[in-house]
Amino acid sequence: MRNINNNRVNKNDDLVNEKIRFPKILVIGANGAQYGVMSRYEALRAAESEGFDLVCVAPNANPPVCRLMDYGKYRFEQQKKQKEAKKNQHQTEIKQLKLSPVIDVGDFNTKCSQARKWLEETKKVQIVMRFRGRMMTRQEVGRKVLNDFIEALSDAGQVEKAAQMEGNIMTCMISPLKKQGGKQNAKDENKQLVSKTGKEDR
Repeated sequence: MRNINNNRVNKNDDLVNEKIRFPKILVIGANGAQYGVMSRYEALRAAESEGFDLVCVAPNANPPVCRLMDYGKYRFEQQKKQKEAKKNQHQTEIKQLKLSPVIDVGDFNTKCSQARKWLEETKKVQIVMRFRGRMMTRQEVGRKVLNDFIEALSDAGQVEKAAQMEGNIMTCMISPLKKQGGKQNAKDENKQLVSKTGKEDR
């Protein structure tokens, strides 16, 4: 039989064991069985006799609902869920990278290295290409540069949002690869998205 010890729960607001002050509570057993409405004293003794903690899981109910459980395990599971929820809420950082339709090889390689670094840091990369003057009539040149850029990054990223034109600006979003070894699939998908968008813009 384990002793009911309230000292280890003082750092949070959970109502556990002696911290429960309701005179009457609805008690649920560790296996889910309904024990019915009991006095605070009766519930504490029931928890002690079965080697569990008494935890209030619905303090606003009428009467309040308490359950027999291993509080240490319960707290561990709650903290695990909170960490997972926080992880899922994490916003992926987006980095913007500007490309020119007439970029030279050196600048192309430099920007490619920077984009790969961001992708390896699990950041998304938004490619922005601005067409100026007569280059607006030669969008296929810029599209070829963008296609080559995506191809060069296929070992680190994949197209999340296909290239699209807004005014004189072409944009494309690349996200980190979800799985290792997906290089060939990423290449195929990147090619399809770029070529498909090219047909739609014409």
